[in-house]
Amino acid sequence: MTPGSTLLAQPSCVEEAGSSLCSVVYDVTGVDWLATSADALIATPSKIVLIIVVALVVRFLLHRAIRRLTRTSAEGRAPGALRPLKDRTDSVLKHVGERRRQRAETIGSVLRSVVSLLTLSVATMLVLGELGINLAPIIASAGIVGVALGFGAQNLVKDFISGIFMILEDQYGVGDVVDLGEATGSVEAMGLRVTTLRDMNGMVWYVRNGEVLRVGNKTQGWSQVVLDLPVAHDTDLDAARVAMKQVADDLRLDPEWSEAFLGEPEDLGVESIAAAGITLRLQVRTTTSDQWRVARELRLRIKERFDADGIRTPPPYPGLAPPPR
Repeated sequence: MTPGSTLLAQPSCVEEAGSSLCSVVYDVTGVDWLATSADALIATPSKIVLIIVVALVVRFLLHRAIRRLTRTSAEGRAPGALRPLKDRTDSVLKHVGERRRQRAETIGSVLRSVVSLLTLSVATMLVLGELGINLAPIIASAGIVGVALGFGAQNLVKDFISGIFMILEDQYGVGDVVDLGEATGSVEAMGLRVTTLRDMNGMVWYVRNGEVLRVGNKTQGWSQVVLDLPVAHDTDLDAARVAMKQVADDLRLDPEWSEAFLGEPEDLGVESIAAAGITLRLQVRTTTSDQWRVARELRLRIKERFDADGIRTPPPYPGLAPPPR
């Protein structure tokens, strides 16, 4: 065979610029069909494998960064209002730390899902491109579907975005007593789309996160009991205030109730003066789970102390003569 016939027998890809793989395969094997199919049999699978490996590595690194970020967030410092009371608030700080950990895990789970979706979607599109599939119709169709979903599922998207920010900002969590406007109660479940509440009557409310315009959380960090105690106009206010403060101090020193208090009771003095009587105010800072039972016990004990000291409450109707002592 002459040299000229050898050149003619070579596959056309050897003469094309940039077909180095074809030339190498032909020089090594001398097989026409193998050299011609080198790109399809070797280069394309290698690129696909490389794309998958790079996608998995990127996904792993991003997941690792998210876990480190959420771990740092979960191990953050305690709220400033509770740090000075650390000796008396170990249970409260433990509860706050648990809530922070749960919030960090939820946020981390959402971020990892988003990262996985994005990296795998990009990798899939690149693999389809390497296989010779025209991506233009797919991208155009995805754009049309995205626009349709954007118009048709606005409320759904709004609910999910609101839910993510509620969790991110720790507005409330499971077990908190919250006021969401139309519904007030204890949070039984919290998702990215719907929050489930149970009110004081046992009714369950399902509130879409996108419809929540404001949140009042009654059990976050610490709580405060504020008692307004009405007394008659002719009451010795100094004696009434001393009795009220002594009752609160005695309750705070009671071993069964001491852990519920986060500070000393405060006598705020006269809150208001009206035709019916005078209102005295007492303020006590408590743990989030004990505010209502502390308030009930204080009302009971103060009422008993007022009765024992002869301190009268205002008459039920203004102008009605008080009962004789």
